[in-house]
Amino acid sequence: MAHAKLVLIAAAAVLILCQIPRFATAQLRQNYYANICPDVESIVRDAVTAKFRQTFVTVPATLRLFFHDCFVEGCDASVIVASTGNNRAEKDHPDNISLAGDGFDTVIKAKAAIDAVAQCRNKVSCADILAIAARDVIALAGGPSYAVELGRMDGLRSTAASVTGNLPQPGFNLDQLTSLFAANGLSQSDMIALSAAHTLGFSHCSRFASRIYDFSSQNPVDPSMNRAYAAQLQVMCPRDVDPQVAVNMDPVTPRASDNQYYKNLQQGMGLFTSDQVLFADARSRPVVDSWAQSVAAFDRAFVAAITKLGRVAVKTGANGNIRRDCALFN
Repeated sequence: MAHAKLVLIAAAAVLILCQIPRFATAQLRQNYYANICPDVESIVRDAVTAKFRQTFVTVPATLRLFFHDCFVEGCDASVIVASTGNNRAEKDHPDNISLAGDGFDTVIKAKAAIDAVAQCRNKVSCADILAIAARDVIALAGGPSYAVELGRMDGLRSTAASVTGNLPQPGFNLDQLTSLFAANGLSQSDMIALSAAHTLGFSHCSRFASRIYDFSSQNPVDPSMNRAYAAQLQVMCPRDVDPQVAVNMDPVTPRASDNQYYKNLQQGMGLFTSDQVLFADARSRPVVDSWAQSVAAFDRAFVAAITKLGRVAVKTGANGNIRRDCALFN
């Protein structure tokens, strides 16, 4: 009988371990580098600020890089790794080809600045550098600053195949968005908050062309799209547009981290289907309306959501290391 109970207890323990979500893999803390590289955050901030002064693209590029990193293999800087002759890395998957080089360069420059300090050399992970840089670009664009949890290791693998199916697509509906974020330990409210990163940056015309030209046989233009906005997009993105042409995702305040994104959705001015559906679907509309009205409420929700994002599938111990070069495995 005793043996049978032990077997049942062991089986239950295994079952519980199997059910632990992948976003609960490590304990991060805000003062992780206090005795290792105490000035790490100010060093990164200075490097990010210098890059920001060179180009505003630093802001959306770094923020998008962080998101794409965390949703594939967790927040482990695997998206920064370069492909080699025998490995096609995450960054070369079609969903990542459009990641702007300024995001990668921001991390590389911050890493160089950290390693220039003898005490810090090869002591700070690329994953943590990216997490700090994401916070800093948000603040530089007028958004909220917040304490960043640290202690991530860099991942030991990066494959293009691992990207497939793990990033939200422009045509996603609310259920698809909610499901994908839930798989990463993020709620529907977290998803709506993080979607506001689309108040910054730009998109190539091909990502939304079907909404303004070929939505359906009855409605060439998506009926949920503001007519004047659709006409404006058609001027900027004619059918034969150069594939390199891109437009601001937020037509009102494209260089500000604010709650204008939600006000745009209320006016039918979400660029992607996955943006506009947040207002079009009655289940998520109340949150959009609330954050369109209160920037303070949105800021609180965004900080909570991006903090949770930073915890996704964090690597520790033998599951990771600190790369000497963020683009290359040790």
